[in-house]
Amino acid sequence: MTIGAEHHEIESTHCMSDFLKPDGEGRVDGRRLRSERSRLAFVDAVLVLQEEGVLVPTAQQIADRAGVGIRSFFRHFEDMESLFKAIDDHIRDSYEALFISGDRSGTLEERIDGMVRRRADAFESVTNITQGTRAQLWRYQTLRDNYARNQRGLRKDLDNLLPELHSLPDETRESIDAITSFEMWDRLRSHQGLSKTASVNLLRTLLKNVISAD
Repeated sequence: MTIGAEHHEIESTHCMSDFLKPDGEGRVDGRRLRSERSRLAFVDAVLVLQEEGVLVPTAQQIADRAGVGIRSFFRHFEDMESLFKAIDDHIRDSYEALFISGDRSGTLEERIDGMVRRRADAFESVTNITQGTRAQLWRYQTLRDNYARNQRGLRKDLDNLLPELHSLPDETRESIDAITSFEMWDRLRSHQGLSKTASVNLLRTLLKNVISAD
């Protein structure tokens, strides 16, 4: 996703209350509102393109999908890093909710079952955007930071859901983290060709075997 077009300074962001402040004649600053809507249109364009299978869209593809010219893209985003930051701000809460929602009561076996099914549903929902992110980790620091933050969040959620893990050896805990990762899920689904149900059953069995072994 190399960008070769001339860059422009990104417009400063404002909270919504700033947008609604009247000017001297009591009118809303429509220009800022339009700017925010335009930025959101670019964010939505990236998400739609990735959902359609364009995992690493170019700035031109994004502008085309948003229905504007490439110059408009660079008026709103200095570079791809700034676009990725805007996307993260837009989807972070809903992304995290996919993983941390759910029943945290019950036996260890019930909690393992619920966690595996919840992560399976979540990973299925974010497969394309995650693959697109991973494909560009080498290039963009913003994506590396966001991905690392998400991994820490998943691990913390796992520790909170399964406090029994705290007493296990470090090697066992690292194994469990790997088993419940997107990378493991993607291998089973994309590379080994397993169905969603078969993948869930395999992960559930692996987790129970690893935990019971200690």
